[in-house]
Parts: sequence; structure tokens; C-alpha cells
Amino acid sequence: MSPARSAGLQARPPDFSAHEFRATLGMFATGVTIVTARTDSGDLIGLTANSFNSVSLSPPLVLWSLARMAGSMAAFSNGRHYAINVLAADQQALAERFAARDTDRWAGVGFTAGMSGAPLLDGVAASFECFNRSQYAEGDHVIFVGEVERCSRRPEASPLLFHGGRFYTEHPL
Repeated sequence: MSPARSAGLQARPPDFSAHEFRATLGMFATGVTIVTARTDSGDLIGLTANSFNSVSLSPPLVLWSLARMAGSMAAFSNGRHYAINVLAADQQALAERFAARDTDRWAGVGFTAGMSGAPLLDGVAASFECFNRSQYAEGDHVIFVGEVERCSRRPEASPLLFHGGRFYTEHPL
């Protein structure tokens, strides 16, 4: 808890709507990832997330967040490992598939099992194999901090980007 909250102070109420907040957040361009894992029973789970960021180089830590109401919350909360797959520019359809509901996200998707069993998707720009180190409930999401046990990248791959509700590819300046 922050010193301000410990002292009993609170933030002012927002002067904007949830829609306005979401649209404003959309002005921050992000990469696009698919977070994958296997349940204890061996079932594959995965979802599209752009809430990915680095935390620390030593130890190597990354974070991502998941809505508390997500159907996969129990599997990710209780699992020991997951993989974060950073999508390449030609993987927009995969991002859309893993963001959709009521579809077989894994039909025809190529992957290999990482060292702890989490799926590593074919053709990604980068992947991070993570130990599920810690979780922090904040607002309507849970922040997952993963300790990276293995990472790989394709230096020649262009990333898939998301900005203002649309997908983009990089364009060097």
C-alpha cells in the first residue's frame, strides 16, 4: 500500500466516463500477446492480452493482467507456469481468434510445448516462459508477475501493434 493510502488519503472521484477512460488508454500503442498455459488436466488455455510489460532485469520479471471475471482466471491463478507469446505483424487473425468468445481457439494452431508444458505459438516475434511468481488483485483485474525462466526472439520479425482500437504494423521512422 502506498504511503498516501496508509495515511487514509484517497484519490478524487474520476471526472470522466468508463468509455472515455478506455478510449484514452487506447492512445497508448502496445504490442499484442497471447498468454498460454496448460491446466492440471492438460487442457490448453490462451487469451489475447496487450497488458504486458517488463518489471525487472534481475531477477527477470514481466507482468500482464487479467479481468477478475475471465473464464480462465482459475486456471491462470492456480497454475505454476505460463508463456507470453509476442505476436508478429502477420498474426492479427490469431490475436482476434484468441480474443473471441465461444470459439475453439486452438483449432489448427501450431505450437510446441515449452519446458514446463505451456504452449509456445509458431511464428511469434518473441516468447517468455514464466513461473507464476506472484499475483496482485487491483480494481477489476489481477496483475500476474512472471519470473522468466526462458525467452527467445526472432530479431527479423516485425511486431503486431495495437492503438486506438486498431491493429498496426511497425513503420520505421
